[in-house]
Amino acid sequence: MRTLTRKKLMREKFVFTPKKAATMISAYMIGLFFIYPYIIMLLTSLKPHGELYSSPTKRLPVSWQFDNYLDVWSKAPIGNFLRASIVVSICATALVLLVSVPAAYYVARHRFKGRAAFLLLVLATQMFSPTALIIGIFREVKFFGGLDTWPALIIVNAGFNLAFAVWLLSGFFSSVPVEIEEAAMVDGCTKFSALRRIVLPITLPGLVTAVIFTFVSTWNEFTVALTIMSSPQRQPISTGITTFVGQYDVAWEYLFATTAIAIIPVVILFISIEKYLVGGLTAGSVK
Repeated sequence: MRTLTRKKLMREKFVFTPKKAATMISAYMIGLFFIYPYIIMLLTSLKPHGELYSSPTKRLPVSWQFDNYLDVWSKAPIGNFLRASIVVSICATALVLLVSVPAAYYVARHRFKGRAAFLLLVLATQMFSPTALIIGIFREVKFFGGLDTWPALIIVNAGFNLAFAVWLLSGFFSSVPVEIEEAAMVDGCTKFSALRRIVLPITLPGLVTAVIFTFVSTWNEFTVALTIMSSPQRQPISTGITTFVGQYDVAWEYLFATTAIAIIPVVILFISIEKYLVGGLTAGSVK
C-alpha cells in the first residue's frame, strides 16, 4: 500500500503542466544567456590565430587548436601571474577576516552611541569604486614606497572589501543569542574562547560568504593592479592577460585561453564551499 502511494506521488510530481514547461524553458533560456559568453570564449581559445580573421562568423573552430593552452605558458609568464593572484587574494582575504571578525563582533554585541550611523557609513563606503579613487590611491602608495609591491596591493584590496565583511558579519553575530556565550563562560570559557569555540562555528556560513566575496573581488580586481604594478613577475592574472593585447593586433586565442585558466581556481573554490555559501547568503538576512 505504501509502495503504491509513493509511486502515485512520484507520478504526480513529474506531471508536466504548461506552467512547469514554461518555467523550465525560461530557466534554460536564462542559463544559456549567461553561459553563452563562456562558450564563445572556450571555442575562440581553441581556434588558430589565422582562423579568427579569415572566418570570424564561424562559431565552431575549423581546426581545433588544443595546443593554445600549452603554447600560452611560453608566450607570457602565466605561472608568475597566477602565483601573484593567489598570494594577493589569499593574503587580502586573511587580512579582511582578521580585522572584520573582531570589529563585527563588537558592533553586534555593544549598543554604543552612533552604532547605526557607523553601520550606515560602513555600507556607504561600498558606493566608491577604485576607479574614482585611483589618483589618491596611487599618490598614497607612492608616498609610502609601495609601488610595484604585493603588500600595497594586498592592503588596498583588503581595504575595499573590509567594509562589506564587517557589515555582513555583524548581522550574523547579532543573530547568535547572547545566552549561548554566557552559558559557555559559566562553564569556564573566556570571551575570546567563547567567540572561537561557539560563535564562529555557528556563523560559519557568514564567514565563508565573506571569504568568497573578498577572494573573488581581489582576484578580479583590475584598475588598482594596473596602476601600481608594473613588473611582469609581480602582476596578477587580471592585468597579465593584457600582454596579449598589442597596438595593432590582439591574440584572442591566447587571451581567452589564459582567461579560461584563470577561472579554474575560482571554480574550485566555489565547488569546495558551495554548500556553505548558499546558507551564508540567506541565513544572515532574517533575524
